Parts: sequence; structure tokens; C-alpha cells
Amino acid sequence: MDDRWESLFADAETQFEALRRGEVEAEAADRSRREFALVEFVHRLRGAVGAEVEVWLDAEPVRGALVRIGPDWMLLSGEGRREVLVPLAAVSAVAGLPGRTMVPGAGAEVEARLDLRYALRRLARDRIPVRVVLRGGRVTGGTFDRVGRDFVELAEHLPGQVRRAAAVGSIRSIPLGALRAVHAG
Repeated sequence: MDDRWESLFADAETQFEALRRGEVEAEAADRSRREFALVEFVHRLRGAVGAEVEVWLDAEPVRGALVRIGPDWMLLSGEGRREVLVPLAAVSAVAGLPGRTMVPGAGAEVEARLDLRYALRRLARDRIPVRVVLRGGRVTGGTFDRVGRDFVELAEHLPGQVRRAAAVGSIRSIPLGALRAVHAG
């Protein structure tokens, strides 16, 4: 066969292979975009457990290591190992998420029951003093007494005081939707 024909066929094969590779890459990118479109925010966050993140809220940004994710809350470990519970409904944006995403697994049914009320009940049960940031930036502190279906009751007292009847200034009922951050400790 003539070298010109050989060269022509080789050039055509190279062009064909480049087109095929381009189509495969475009199809893979399109499939990846379609699959990512099904990812929920909570699953995106689950892939970031252990990462240092910055969470934007109405009032103040919160920075720390993402410790745990519930179906409607996240727990961060901040400065001095202080923990901050953040309802996902209060989050405006999160920076610092790694590229990985966690899809629901075998424990998803149990995780789905460990909602924000569960986390707040743990704080109430253990009588952990808290600083609560509310919608609009208002801050109050005390100890959670009880958690209802869509609200929590906070026994307000000064920081550093133990929750005793004499120390409580008032009992404040707070709708869960008004919570922006709960700083424990």
C-alpha cells in the first residue's frame, strides 16, 4: 500500500478515536451532572464529616470540624473543643466541603429518626448549659428543660451557673424554626 494511503487511514483513525473519546467524556460528564442533581444537601454534608468548614448563618458564621450530621442538623467542634449544634434550616451556605458526597446507606433509617429534637433532648437530659443564637441574631443562654414537637423550653440563667430554680430568670419557649445555633458548654 502506498504511504500516502497509509498516512490518510492513520490520520482518519486518529480523528475517529479523538471524536469517540470526546463523546465518551461528554457522556460521562453529563451522567455525572444528572447523578449529582439527585444529591440532597444532607448527603453532601455527610461526605464532609471530619472536614474544617465555615457555616454561614443569619447572625454569625460558625467555623469548626464537622463532627456529625443528622437529618436536619449538623454538629461542629469549634475552638476549645466547644460544640455547636446548627439546624440545617438555619444554614445559608457552607464553605470548605471536600469533593466527596455520602449516599444513604444501611444506617439511613436510624439516622432519619435522630432529628434536631433528638439532639436537643440529649442536651436537656444531660443538663448541658447552652448559648442559643436565635433568628435575627438575638442570643440567650441557660439550660434546655423540655423539647416539644416543634419548640424547646429554655430555662434562662447566667453563664457558668448551674440550672437551679433560684438561678432561673425565666423559662422561654422557642420555636425550633427560630434556632440558628446552639453552643454547648
